[in-house]
Amino acid sequence: MSILSIATSGLSAASLRVSVAASNIANAQTTGPLPASGGSGASTGAGIAPTFPAAYVPLRVDQVSQSSGSTPGGTSATVSTVSPSYTAQSDPSAPFANQDGLVAAPNVDLTSEFAELVTAKYSFIANAKVIQAYAETQDTLLEIKT
Repeated sequence: MSILSIATSGLSAASLRVSVAASNIANAQTTGPLPASGGSGASTGAGIAPTFPAAYVPLRVDQVSQSSGSTPGGTSATVSTVSPSYTAQSDPSAPFANQDGLVAAPNVDLTSEFAELVTAKYSFIANAKVIQAYAETQDTLLEIKT
């Protein structure tokens, strides 16, 4: 695997980390009915229970080294859901709260998400520097040959 493809895989993984962390941060307060409550709240006047969207399901990035195969090198990142995906939170004013006043809140740890953003930032910088150093080396080699 070439230096550029290794660095590019790192850039791609860092970009995915930023996207997932941003989504988790933006949706950290997107609550919904507890799954045990069946997704319905109090019935309306017509006797029909309204349905509400489920709570946001937070995501995580799993990044592993591509160390196997005939040309090892680089990294691979995949997205999966956080487990457990929600925690019970008290919000009796929510229309979808259960009889105990609980709703499902996404299991998002904002501290961890901001740490992911910082990690992704420095990973992106490091991989961009590798590409820059490679390009400068190539330019130098071309100057020597002429």
